Amino acid sequence: MRNTVLIPTYGRPEDLSHCLSALQAQTKPVDQVIVVVRDTDTETWQFLNLFSPHNLPLQTVTVTQPGVVAALNAGLAAVTGDIVSITDDDAAPYPDWLQKITAHFQNDGCIGGVGGRDWVHQGEKIEDSSCSIVGRLQWFGRVIGNHHLGVGGPREVDVLKGVNMSFRTQAIGKLQFDQRMRGTGAQVHFEMAFTFALQRGGWKIIYDPSVAVDHYPARRFDEDQREKFSEIACTNLVHNETLVLLEHLSPLRRIAFLFWAILIGTRDCLGFIQWVRLFPSQGAIVNKKLRASLRGRWQGWQTHQFKIQN
Repeated sequence: MRNTVLIPTYGRPEDLSHCLSALQAQTKPVDQVIVVVRDTDTETWQFLNLFSPHNLPLQTVTVTQPGVVAALNAGLAAVTGDIVSITDDDAAPYPDWLQKITAHFQNDGCIGGVGGRDWVHQGEKIEDSSCSIVGRLQWFGRVIGNHHLGVGGPREVDVLKGVNMSFRTQAIGKLQFDQRMRGTGAQVHFEMAFTFALQRGGWKIIYDPSVAVDHYPARRFDEDQREKFSEIACTNLVHNETLVLLEHLSPLRRIAFLFWAILIGTRDCLGFIQWVRLFPSQGAIVNKKLRASLRGRWQGWQTHQFKIQN
């Protein structure tokens, strides 16, 4: 099976260099590497013009729109492999990454997507905690991630993580990443919409912790600054999650999700009970989080209704 690796990048040429070096060290040689670059990203273009591929079949695709969704959709149009493996420019796949990914797809023709663990590096430290529940959607709509903490053997999941996910191109067909995802850069939860769509098409989604990448979370250039709270980023995140789940869940589960989301919620997407729980430790900022979360829920509902009415 032919492998394509797809990497969206913006303004991080040093990180991209490490990622490409890791691809050169793969035990199964990559057949096509697509790097998607913004037309205005002068720094990255300068790096690529000087980069020596060393037998790496590198192809660049230019995108004019901001955001990871536009970049990935532009890249998908150029894919020639039987498998497309997606990673971030601030990640370095393990040497056996492609070999293990390919083995999963070869061993089971019903598998549409494969993901794995991303070992998160924070300076000199690595997040090495463990969790057995990864990538699951609970019946009432709560999504459990934990892809960076997964342990155990391969198993079916509901959701993969953008830094380490691969798909059978036959399963993708004409499917694209959802352009309604909000945000000017990361567009959080874009991968959730994609994997749910494959599931609805009858394809298995597999998580295998041994399919691994090292992840060095780099600076973002949008409103979502990881550790720094932004009301806009929070609203966008909750909007995206709400839209995706409303379109994936059955009518009865949608009702349960909305009650749970507004009444309880999570640390990132607050409901009223989480607001009460977090107020003593976070103070006034939790009021902003609740306001942004409720706004995101409402906007997600509106986007969902707009599709139904049109």
